[in-house]
Amino acid sequence: MQTPSETNTTLTSRTVVAGTIGNVLEWYDFAIYGFLAPIVGKLFFPSDDPFTSLLAAFGVLAVGYAARPVGSLLFGYIGDKSGRKPALLLSVILMGASTFAIGLLPDHSQIGAAAPVLLIVLRSLQGISVAGEYSDSIVFLGEQAPIARRGYILSWVAFASNGGFLFGCGVSAIVSTLLGSDVMDAWGWRIPFLLGAGVAGIAVFVRRGLVESPVMAQQPQGAPSPITVALRRDWRLIIRIVFLVTQTAVGYYIFFIYAASYLTDRMHFSTTEALNISALNLLVMVSIAPFAGLAADRLGRKPLIWFVTTGSLILAWPLWWLMHSENLAVVLAGQLGFSLLNGIGWVVIMPIMVEMLPAETRCTTLALGYNLCLGFIGGTTPLVATYLVARTANDFSPVYYLMAASILSLVAIRGLREGARKPLLGSSG
Repeated sequence: MQTPSETNTTLTSRTVVAGTIGNVLEWYDFAIYGFLAPIVGKLFFPSDDPFTSLLAAFGVLAVGYAARPVGSLLFGYIGDKSGRKPALLLSVILMGASTFAIGLLPDHSQIGAAAPVLLIVLRSLQGISVAGEYSDSIVFLGEQAPIARRGYILSWVAFASNGGFLFGCGVSAIVSTLLGSDVMDAWGWRIPFLLGAGVAGIAVFVRRGLVESPVMAQQPQGAPSPITVALRRDWRLIIRIVFLVTQTAVGYYIFFIYAASYLTDRMHFSTTEALNISALNLLVMVSIAPFAGLAADRLGRKPLIWFVTTGSLILAWPLWWLMHSENLAVVLAGQLGFSLLNGIGWVVIMPIMVEMLPAETRCTTLALGYNLCLGFIGGTTPLVATYLVARTANDFSPVYYLMAASILSLVAIRGLREGARKPLLGSSG
């Protein structure tokens, strides 16, 4: 069934920018926490054992992701019931405020045990916020994109997300280089968080002019709660999305978030060197996003997702082996290989999710599936990887975890509907 937005699409570049700009902030904020985890761990979870502090810092990262299912229910409901626009505005305001507050938060030496508690609360608010931003922006743009260019239009969400990570990585690297380790540990780490408020202000200003998705005008009055419908009728779709996203999510957080700390703590690269490696690879992912979107429209979603998932299963071990070299160029090459696979994966997964869901619960179902995966699988990956390495004394333990995730995703791909160049599903009601 054809959705109204696809009968007469007038998508403008301004709409694309407004729909994606919040992802820059969302992923910038999450990136700076991940990249600065070693410093945050020492300041908020002091311990004689650096590993214990780092593990605690990654635990708070996982708490932020565990809050995402709550955000899915909140922003999924707002997006399906009140509209995509109010959901997108609220998410970026909440993210900007909580990130700014982290930048001002006293550490353990100043207020004791209250510091980690407040950090956990603010990280939870960030998790709730990002749960709504990513999923609602995908739905908003996917519903308004021309049928033949849906993959390309949605690729700009991946462009903005990875651009936000790149921005966060770049800001952290620059501040670290200019201030040095001692100043960075003392107060310099706050600067990247405080800058998030400026990005939030820009995003709110741009989004004020958003035009609501035409799909909302077709939703029946007095319809039951989209949460109830999604959980009762679409639970199989939620589970499928969880498994579809598993490999891409686990791979991303192993090769970028976990690897940044791994290279500094165990491979003895400097923080600046580790951040520079991540920044270069994120630049690759940003650059290939539009081309991956074009390929998804031309070749179809299924061939690309098969290629990415199978490639990750086969190449995970050798790519991680390259990252164990003491040669910086070899480490860069190992991460580059996975950047290409993961960059394509994030692009193609977005139209797949939008195209498999009915209109009236699209925000809720997509948000629940995606954020359940990111909350309990992707977001806990750095914590799990750190624990596995410590427990097994095997530096390749994270790779086996990624290979298992790839197998789960391969199972979910089987029987998947090809949605390229086809109308979105309409209302099932």
